[in-house]
Amino acid sequence: MSATRSRANPGGADVLRVLGPDVRPLRERKPPWFKVPLPGGRRYRELTELIRSENLHTVCQEAACPNVGECWERGTATFMILGDTCTRRCGFCNVKTGTPTWNDPLEPARVARSIARMGLRHAVITSVDRDDLPDKGASAFVGVIRQVRRQAPGCQVEVLTPDFQGQEMPLAKVIAERPDVFNHNVEVVPRLYPLARRGSRFERSCRVLRLAAELGEGEVVTKSGLMVGLGETHQEMVDTFALLRQSGVQVLTVGQYLRPSARHLPVVRYWHPDEFAALQAAAYELGFLHVAAGPLVRSSYHADQHVGWAGKPSLAGAGPLAARG
Repeated sequence: MSATRSRANPGGADVLRVLGPDVRPLRERKPPWFKVPLPGGRRYRELTELIRSENLHTVCQEAACPNVGECWERGTATFMILGDTCTRRCGFCNVKTGTPTWNDPLEPARVARSIARMGLRHAVITSVDRDDLPDKGASAFVGVIRQVRRQAPGCQVEVLTPDFQGQEMPLAKVIAERPDVFNHNVEVVPRLYPLARRGSRFERSCRVLRLAAELGEGEVVTKSGLMVGLGETHQEMVDTFALLRQSGVQVLTVGQYLRPSARHLPVVRYWHPDEFAALQAAAYELGFLHVAAGPLVRSSYHADQHVGWAGKPSLAGAGPLAARG
């Protein structure tokens, strides 16, 4: 693999000069708060077969999410549209990268049918980056939202989108469909973007979130998420939270980065649950309406609990969630 396309050494960079020499080894016993039951319950098996039969992709599987067993047993899942091949190569991500070939105009209908069969109250729709497409994949999000409204009208829809390369028209098309939640993750603090998110820019992601809030006209909840574990400090995280609030973000998630393989960026350290609690408290002080922070929290983890259920999303009464650890 070319050094410029490597996840562990993006652009041929000396990762340890940025992260420091004291990174965690790939094979080690993780702290006890990471222990989760292995998936394999009846509900998990049923959903696995349903998703396979519909030829769908879930971020739960593609990104090796540690919560897949718990979430699927709850009957919730995050669907990944537009295939399983991403046009970018973020240093932390377990989704495969390359030249996408996926093009299925019936995918929105199949996703909505699965959501209806699963009886979901809140479905999260995300995608790989599709910088190869003229509208960067926006029309696929539009199609899924419309199909879910038609086939599962009682289900809230959360979209977790890429940055559409900063183009306003694709974003406007998605927001015009009034998803209940618009989510775009900034993933890491700005300093780490050249290392962890080559091809993306923090300022561009903030602009996407700000425009989403403006275009949503108060009818769409805005959400973003970050990871810790790549050498960032508490203050860097809080400063990043402040920038997200300035961009109109209402809901925030914070979780621990777990290295998928030796081909990915190393973990610098594992944050303690008490540190996540401190981050959560700081975020609430900045004015976020709902915050979920903990070692195993992911952007879509218990997403149904991030937003109220009465009609359009209501964040009234949302209070701090105990940091999960």
